[in-house]
Amino acid sequence: MKAIYLNTSLKSSTEESNTSALIKESREWLKMEGVQSEELRVADYKIAFGMDTDMGDGDEWPKLLEKVKEADIIVIGTPLWIGEKSSVATLVMERLYASSSETNEKGQPIFYNKVGGAIVTGNEDGAKDAAKSILYGLQHIGFTIPPNVDAYWVGEAGPGPSYIEAGKDNEFTKKNTKTMSYNVVHFSRLLTKHPIPVQGNTEE
Repeated sequence: MKAIYLNTSLKSSTEESNTSALIKESREWLKMEGVQSEELRVADYKIAFGMDTDMGDGDEWPKLLEKVKEADIIVIGTPLWIGEKSSVATLVMERLYASSSETNEKGQPIFYNKVGGAIVTGNEDGAKDAAKSILYGLQHIGFTIPPNVDAYWVGEAGPGPSYIEAGKDNEFTKKNTKTMSYNVVHFSRLLTKHPIPVQGNTEE
């Protein structure tokens, strides 16, 4: 079993990321469950705008898409800006949507039997709205969304300490991160043993 965390921070991997810090907390829970995981900082890649799986001219989205196709669990992590998910997160959702017409060997959408989740960080309101947007978008293109798979940390209103600066010490966030991590693993295991049936789930 493998999990991919797509970190849609505006920062490249050369910079510290609060979203990455919370992603690492989740990855520790998955590690204890024997699940291999990888974090990919989307800002490290040249991702073109557009609604195709490969926009050509140096578009590096196909590299990330291949990782997604190989994974059982996909968690999208995003910071909050103006109370919403990042522009990079929006770009990722659009490029995933571009593959919504692709099918697997059974004729089902290629994201069937993959489990999705969301991680959000920021020191302003909007965590639930960002997670709602991500989780709805994932289920719309075929991902399975278990209960309680939105883990987030939001600081006090206005300028203030970020997740790392605050010491990553919030019991609510810790509890939700653990729940999210265990639930994506549990449902992924269920789908491995009992994949979504073909009946009623193909174009035929």
